[in-house]
Amino acid sequence: MIGAPTPLVPYFLAFHILTLALWCAGLIALPLMLSRHDPAISQTDYTRIRRYTHFAYTLGVTPAAVLAVASGTALVFLRDAFTPWMFLKLAFVGVLVLTHGWVGHTVTSIEETQGLYRPPHPALQAAATFIPILAILFLVLDKPDFSEFRFPQWLTQPQGGQLPFLAPSR
Repeated sequence: MIGAPTPLVPYFLAFHILTLALWCAGLIALPLMLSRHDPAISQTDYTRIRRYTHFAYTLGVTPAAVLAVASGTALVFLRDAFTPWMFLKLAFVGVLVLTHGWVGHTVTSIEETQGLYRPPHPALQAAATFIPILAILFLVLDKPDFSEFRFPQWLTQPQGGQLPFLAPSR
């Protein structure tokens, strides 16, 4: 563990949990808000819903995502958490980031097509959010030991071959 900043760990952890909760709640709520986009409603209602989803995504969910990833990255270094379960957790965080992009694409598509774009069913985007959230919670709370998991030898040992390109010499 790094020596000096260890008293900051509880503060970073609390901030990380807060921003992560906001990010995940937003990723669950936005598909439900997007399902309210119906071309049959009045233009004022459509504009109001569109404005709410836009502001929720750009001023709430996205900053929470950036801060959650930044504080989580700081925690990895502060806690010296370079373990196999952490790398698997980071892979699921990547899936959550992809879901974030998908929801953002849906918000933008609805804004730009003025009622012509039909958003995906909210259960589909909610499931795409819940699965990585549950996997991340399992990995963080259980911290499974992957020492019994063995990679194939060809992944753990040098093969003695040449790279398909010239490596720069120092």
